[in-house]
Amino acid sequence: MPAEKLDGDTLKARLSETPDWELDVSGNAISRTFTFKDFSEAFGFMSRVALAAEKMDHHPDWKNVYKTVEVSLSTHDAGGLTDLDFRLARKMDAYAGKAG
Repeated sequence: MPAEKLDGDTLKARLSETPDWELDVSGNAISRTFTFKDFSEAFGFMSRVALAAEKMDHHPDWKNVYKTVEVSLSTHDAGGLTDLDFRLARKMDAYAGKAG
């Protein structure tokens, strides 16, 4: 069963639970930039996230430059944000620890 796009009230609640993430202008994605100690730490973070994302069958749009990882999450099949995006965001926050 495809993920369902979140309605306005539910979206507001999810955003309040993930304060380090920003809603993009379109309202269809959330984004965050993580900054790590060095490239190795950033790459390790991406590896952990990649394994979790594969298990969830939900993959981030991201870019890595040296110690910085820029992430955007959206459920393309649903045309916007779903619970999957916020579940993955919380996992990423946990994997990053104090980085940010």
